Amino acid sequence: MRKQLINPPERYDGKPHGLSHAVVDTATGTVYISGQVDWDMNYQVSSHTVEGQLSKALTNLTIVLDAAGSSVENLLNLRIYVRGELGEFLEAIAPILTQHLGESPPALTGIGVASLASPETLVEIEATAALK
Repeated sequence: MRKQLINPPERYDGKPHGLSHAVVDTATGTVYISGQVDWDMNYQVSSHTVEGQLSKALTNLTIVLDAAGSSVENLLNLRIYVRGELGEFLEAIAPILTQHLGESPPALTGIGVASLASPETLVEIEATAALK
């Protein structure tokens, strides 16, 4: 099988939502990471700000990358979805991205959206990475 499902025990159970947190294409060594949000094990957010949720989503992304055998340094592409007008948050989120993404930032796209996974969810991050 060329598809390996990644569901770290530190992250919420994605099965009720029909997802794995990541899938590794073992033939190419590519890791596809599902949208990571600021949800705990009970699908609740810990922050009610874009900045707080972005930081937590990036931490969750790191957990999934590690479980897949990858790392932040191997991120190829990152898509950040923010509820509302993205431009209103760029100044606040840029330092958070720099802090979490290190010296080798991926290609990045930011998208403002009307809604996300729950009414309390303000940020969602989807990514593609290479294995280490």
